Amino acid sequence: MPRSVNHVASRRRRKKILKRVRGYWGRRKNVWTVAKNAYEKALQYAYRDRRNKKRDFRKLWITRINAAARQHGMSYSEFMGKLKKANINLNRKVLADLAMNHPKAFEAIVEKLKQVS
Repeated sequence: MPRSVNHVASRRRRKKILKRVRGYWGRRKNVWTVAKNAYEKALQYAYRDRRNKKRDFRKLWITRINAAARQHGMSYSEFMGKLKKANINLNRKVLADLAMNHPKAFEAIVEKLKQVS
């Protein structure tokens, strides 16, 4: 009796991955083993970088807040410490947005912090 192989399922599984790697360069888009390895590696990078993105944005926000605070004669750590002491609950994302797009509002926060302590 001949060996029974489920070609329908195998082909469907391969086509699913080959469809997802369609935009890749070279053999990564049309050779099964190369495409499978490239796709699995891409999933690993995507998983890792979803977490790294959060770190990168936090670094960016801190840099922007620091630059804006220094324009008003205050360091980042001093600014954040006074912010906590004054009980102003604004997160870094909002503060960075104010520093970049609404400098008058950021300046008002700095002036309030200078009065508090």
